[in-house]
Amino acid sequence: MVKLTPPMGWNSWNTFGENINEALIFETADAMAANGLPQKGYEYLVIDDCWSLKERDGQERLVADPVKFPNGMKAVADYVHSKGLKFGMYSCAGNLTCAGYPGSFEHEFIDARTFAEWGVDFLKYDYCYHSPIIPGKYLYRRMGLALENCGRDILFSACSWGADETHEWIKTTSSSMWRSTGDIFDTWESIKNLTKQQEKLHPYNGVGCFNDMDMLVVGMYGKGNVGLKGCNDTQYKTHFSIWAFMGSPLMIGCDVRNMSQAARDILGNEEVIRINQDRACRQPVKLTGTWAGEDLILYSRQLENGDLAIGLFNLSGEKAAARLNLDEVGLPFSTGMTLDCREAWTGETFRVKNSTLIRELAPFDCEVLRCKVVAQ
Repeated sequence: MVKLTPPMGWNSWNTFGENINEALIFETADAMAANGLPQKGYEYLVIDDCWSLKERDGQERLVADPVKFPNGMKAVADYVHSKGLKFGMYSCAGNLTCAGYPGSFEHEFIDARTFAEWGVDFLKYDYCYHSPIIPGKYLYRRMGLALENCGRDILFSACSWGADETHEWIKTTSSSMWRSTGDIFDTWESIKNLTKQQEKLHPYNGVGCFNDMDMLVVGMYGKGNVGLKGCNDTQYKTHFSIWAFMGSPLMIGCDVRNMSQAARDILGNEEVIRINQDRACRQPVKLTGTWAGEDLILYSRQLENGDLAIGLFNLSGEKAAARLNLDEVGLPFSTGMTLDCREAWTGETFRVKNSTLIRELAPFDCEVLRCKVVAQ
């Protein structure tokens, strides 16, 4: 499968961990449909680890846990499809998954055929318990070939956490997205750390194989499998804005059955999603700014229609002023051009004067600007 824009959907791991079952997935599919998430672009519903029995059957096939999924995975896929969604599952490049269930090592082709028969549309493929003598690039190429020859179009989501210099070989595996960071947790420290980890990997993102900064924690508020401290809504807004601006897949991780209104508003912001889904998928550029410290990060990104996106992100707990000379984005005074900007969260519009953009940011807050190039 070749994906032209970053995949969007929901994954069970952040909130539910091993506590997944048929009823939960049916209810989640209902809630995604009722909340209009497919219309926003969130099309995949993905079950993570812990869905199978601890042993394969006599034909070496994976078996869904009959207690958790009494009607089998085909029935789950059918129900998810009936809600206008696509169905995703999980396996691993090792002998075992990260939680100790059977992995797909040396079962790649039989597992790919099994997933195809069940109606799977997305496979998250982890990297625990893998062979210490076979490089990861070979393990991911195996599953990539298996999926592309299984008779069904299945998105391949590689989850090697950036280990073994994944960025150097991931585009040889037919993966549509790849985990470029370690695991996320529902804390501001985790969000900040993953944001900074991503900086050196921007050149490897692009059409067909997107850098995956891990699932979103928007709306978790410290509850669930990776809950820990939790964040406030301003921090969640900035987290979502960064993931979207950087071109990461947007995979919801909260319980969509009971989202807060704030979480709905953040996850459903169409202007921010539009930047994430821009078909040019151009690399974001980190800007120097004026007097910007390490916790005030500024980015620009050229969009497909000649517009420019500018992201101003205050990662600190103090107020900050983002100051940017337009020369950094290719618009010095000598061009006779400036920017008309619209802020994606407030709808505020303004024109940049004197070739200098100055915006005040509250603690942990951000602005995402969509700008048109106009005459001064």
